[in-house]
Amino acid sequence: MQVIKAIWDFFQNEILGMNWLNELVGSGLSALGLDLSNRWVASAQLFVYDTIKITLLLCSLIFLISYIQSYFPPERSKRILGRFRGIGANTVAALLGTVTPFCSCSSIPIFMGFTSAGLPLGVTFSFLISSPMVDLGSLVLLMSIFGTPAAVLYVVLGLVIAVVGGTIIEKLKMEKYVESFISKGGSADIESPELTRRDRVVYAKEQVVDTFKKVFPYILVGVGIGAAIHNWIPEEWVVKVLGTGNPLAVPLATIIGIPMYADIFGTIPIAEALLSKGAQLGVVLSFMMGVTTLSLPSLIMLRKAVKPKLLALFIGVCTAGIIIVGYFFNMVQPFII
Repeated sequence: MQVIKAIWDFFQNEILGMNWLNELVGSGLSALGLDLSNRWVASAQLFVYDTIKITLLLCSLIFLISYIQSYFPPERSKRILGRFRGIGANTVAALLGTVTPFCSCSSIPIFMGFTSAGLPLGVTFSFLISSPMVDLGSLVLLMSIFGTPAAVLYVVLGLVIAVVGGTIIEKLKMEKYVESFISKGGSADIESPELTRRDRVVYAKEQVVDTFKKVFPYILVGVGIGAAIHNWIPEEWVVKVLGTGNPLAVPLATIIGIPMYADIFGTIPIAEALLSKGAQLGVVLSFMMGVTTLSLPSLIMLRKAVKPKLLALFIGVCTAGIIIVGYFFNMVQPFII
């Protein structure tokens, strides 16, 4: 067991966490005659280290996930979902969301296509909730920051929110609150051409470049905010607002996340910095879920497809689920970190 633990610790700290990279950046700055104890230099070290680390992980994960995603074009996903009924269909839709786009705004067009194709509304909402909140990339990145137990639990509970949220929307019969151009749009059942292995590799490379261009600015902003929090914001401030002394920290963090627009790759540096300053784990993860699932730009896009009552229900279900999950993580934090 000791050998297995040592191998896993090496994988988590040196492969995922890239501690060697942090030391390398620090050595480089020291070689330039800079004092690593200076807050400006420490911020620069964290900024360079986190930017390179997240970029390397991001590109690797996007390539892998996109290669997998090439086996699940919308037409095939529709056929897969059409074979299931009830909560089984919601579960499969949530799982399909883990291998699809990385932010809510890019998930909404697929949601609209599924809805136009006649898939049950609750099923399409399970997909819409899961897609930005939970993906294979988030699992690996969260493992590098919070450890395996917290990362796995985050993904599982994210899927639960997606399944329960979609099921509630399905039971309430909200189809009449979908805009008519979506509900009556229909869809052509066009077969996707069979891709060769080379085609899939080319597709994955294109997705890496395209997604990187969209995401990298948010990574820089997220890492910059994280570096500022880590080296400039007093720990007692963070503990006072987002620590155990504030029972409303979870809903506060969820609401703060809504006006922002980023995917999970941009929020992780901020979350890491907040946790290191004493914020509760549930508060940090609620903030991440709020940003990725309920960002204001994505809600504006979704409003074009659904009427206000359905949009309000979607926001309410997601917000309630995120807050419940946040408080749950606060309770189990001593046992998983």
